[in-house]
This record gives sequence, C-alpha cells and structure tokens, in this order.
Amino acid sequence: MNLSVGIVGLPNVGKSTLFNALLKRQIADVANYPFCTIEPNVGVVEVPDDRLPVLAKVVNTKKIVPAIVKFVDIAGLVKGASKGEGLGNKFLSHIREVSVIAHVIRSFKDENVIHVAGQVDPKSDWEVINSELILADLETVSRAKEGKFNRTLEKDQIKMALLNRLEKELDLGKLAKDVEMTDEELEIAREMQLMTLKPVIYVVNVDEEKLNKDPKTLINFAPGESAVVAISAKTEQELSELSPQEQKEYLKQLGLEKSGLERLIQVAYGTLGLISFLTAGEKEVRAWTIKKGTKAPQAAGTIHTDFESHFIKAEIASYQDFVEFGGWASLREKGKVRFEGKEYEMREGDVVEFRVNA
Repeated sequence: MNLSVGIVGLPNVGKSTLFNALLKRQIADVANYPFCTIEPNVGVVEVPDDRLPVLAKVVNTKKIVPAIVKFVDIAGLVKGASKGEGLGNKFLSHIREVSVIAHVIRSFKDENVIHVAGQVDPKSDWEVINSELILADLETVSRAKEGKFNRTLEKDQIKMALLNRLEKELDLGKLAKDVEMTDEELEIAREMQLMTLKPVIYVVNVDEEKLNKDPKTLINFAPGESAVVAISAKTEQELSELSPQEQKEYLKQLGLEKSGLERLIQVAYGTLGLISFLTAGEKEVRAWTIKKGTKAPQAAGTIHTDFESHFIKAEIASYQDFVEFGGWASLREKGKVRFEGKEYEMREGDVVEFRVNA
C-alpha cells in the first residue's frame, strides 16, 4: 500500500515552507512508483531506511527502491472553506483522498509573518480547521439522508440511525472518529469518505530552539489520541539544501538524531499501523509497506497481484541474520531461514522470498 499525507493549515503557519522543503527532497526518478505524474501540490518522498544500503552491499546490487510517502499540499483551507471560500472545493476533494491528515499549527514567532488571525494561538488554529472539516462532513451526512432508503432492510435501518446520530454528534462539534460505532457502522461511515474520520497528526511548527521540547507542551489544547510532532519548517528548508553528511552534522548540532521529515514519516506509519518488509536480490533491494497483521499471501500480493492467489510459502530471515550470514545461500546452509505458510503474519524488517506457482 502507499502512504499519503495531506498537509493542512491556515495561511502563514509554515505549511508551504514545509511542503517546499519536502519537494527539494522529492525523488528524481518516479517511473518505478505509482505516482508517475507529479502535480504541483504533490511530492513523493523516500521513506528513510538505513537497512537498505546495508542489504544492497550484502547482495551486491546498486539498485535500491525505498518505500515512499506521497505528501499532498491541501490548498484553500481558510475559514469558510467548507462553503467554497478560498479554494474550498479543491481542498475537500484532495483531503478525501489522503490516508492521514498532518495539521500544521503555528507556534513560532516572527514579526515579519503575520498570522491570519492576528495572533499566534494554536488552539484557535485547531478549532478553525476542525470546524471546517465538521461543517463539510455535516453537509455530506445531510446529502446522504436525502437518499432513498428501504425501511424494511436492516442495512438501511442501520444506516439511517447512524446518519441521525452522526448529524447530532457533528452538530455538537464532535469529530466522526470520536463517535462510537460498530464495525458495520464504521464501514458505512468510511464509504461516505467523512473527513473527520481520518487519523490526524498535529505538526507544531516551532522556533528552532524549541525542537527538543515535548511538542504537547507547545500547544494549548488537548490532542486526544492524536500524535504531536514538533518541526521547524525553516530548519527543514535549510536541511533540504545540504548534503546527507552536512544534514547529519547540522542535526547533531541541534541535538537531534532525525530530521522533522523522518519523525513525521515514523509517526504516520505508527498512526496508520504500517510496517515494512524487505526483499533483497541481485536485481534490487526494496522496502514494501503493509498494514501490521498482514498475512504472507497478501504481502506477496503487494509485489504482484498474482502472487497472492499462487502463494506456496514464504522463506523468511531476520534483517540481522541476513546481514550477519551474508545472504540467502549462507542462511540456507546454516539453517537460518524460516518457512512460513498462509497464516503467517509479517513482521517489521522481515527479509523475504515468496515461493509461488508459475
């Protein structure tokens, strides 16, 4: 699967600066990826993974294909966007397509960059964005209620009851993801593509000297279960212009191990329950993104759709063993390869070769 992150935020919170920094790190050759046509508001960025170059040395290949993240700069988010203000319709269509929302909130101070509301207030930013998303979802629910229902069918009865409950809760300012739903109701809500059902990561754009602080202390609202990441968009912009070695040195000076982009990707993976498995051969070394709990045949299907139906078994080694023993031949000789069947749940960092019927 592919991870897509929608960056939202009010004007002058640093959203564009952050996105421009991402664009500078965008992969040059996108021919091997699903997003071959890159729109102006879309950036495809590699998922940092130190394991891949190590595996490439072991199997003696120069081709490394990392997992990717698609970042979408959501345009037109201003007060009234749900009613078409700014680029409202474009904002709505783009946000429905992403896996997770990265809500950029301003915490930095800069007299030369005036906040749209006249003052820096993270809670106010948070309330405006939530209000626009809730209003848009209320309109979606209202339209759904106008549809045709067969009151004798249990599924339609469930949907009608859910729509009434959602309308009531959204009207009270509650997000759809905070409304208690059964699995069947949740599926109905997902079919409607409700925006407040999407997971949210709060990205607090801070002054550089605050990067080491707990980001939750830099906001004045309760984020609930959502993760909070501190990023300095200005610092990310500067990092994007440096070589990899210079980036490491700069981060070390700041007392950081990872850039804001790397931390944001890690949090997005965790928020969506994603992991990566690895393949390593003479042709290429590659990372593949799947949901935690994905079984071996379905993981094989991410490589090629036919692999799932033709799955026989998976030959698996841990990353550590693969590196220590120097590849598949030695691993098999030492008895360090596991043979797993259709019920095996893939683990983070599994190095795998799938066996399938021709």
